[in-house]
Amino acid sequence: MTIEDGEAQLGKVSDIELWIGDYDYIFSDFDSRPYSERLLSEDLLSEMNRVSKDKKSEEVEVQFLIPNDKRDPKREVVIKKRLKDQFRINLKNLKETKKKMLRQGLLFVLFGVVFMFIATFFLTRGDGNYLITFLSVISEPAGWFLFWEGLNLLIFDIKKKVPDLDFYEKMSKAKINFADTNPVKQTQNAL
Repeated sequence: MTIEDGEAQLGKVSDIELWIGDYDYIFSDFDSRPYSERLLSEDLLSEMNRVSKDKKSEEVEVQFLIPNDKRDPKREVVIKKRLKDQFRINLKNLKETKKKMLRQGLLFVLFGVVFMFIATFFLTRGDGNYLITFLSVISEPAGWFLFWEGLNLLIFDIKKKVPDLDFYEKMSKAKINFADTNPVKQTQNAL
């Protein structure tokens, strides 16, 4: 490999490149389990999320840059699998959460409309019965509350509670690679 080949390879930049001092940067400091089971670092996930915001899901490639003397291909295979598995699990959980919120929001809207119909029915009866008036007074605010709360769930809360859905969608499809922090310098030393 020539110096030009190394520079050309550097010109092909990954969508997300993150420098790590060693493999432990990827995982939580508090988790002592093996790499195949460890929790991912919140700092790493936050940084990946921030950097991936403007990337299209089918284009994302994550490249961890690590010093050559700290690399271990066997560990990299385990870590790649762990990352992909965790991204898929998180995506699945967020999709289930979104589905539950959609269902709950639609039920709230539906019950809100039902209570409004009940209130309208009681108001149009107009026979002056205290029980009917009481049921009308109870049904109307319940209908409005459920209707607007359901719309709030459907429009705003889903975005607040599952903001990372796009991130995990991208990361579950992303290519994950490890590379030396300075391939050009190593190439020059080889010449």
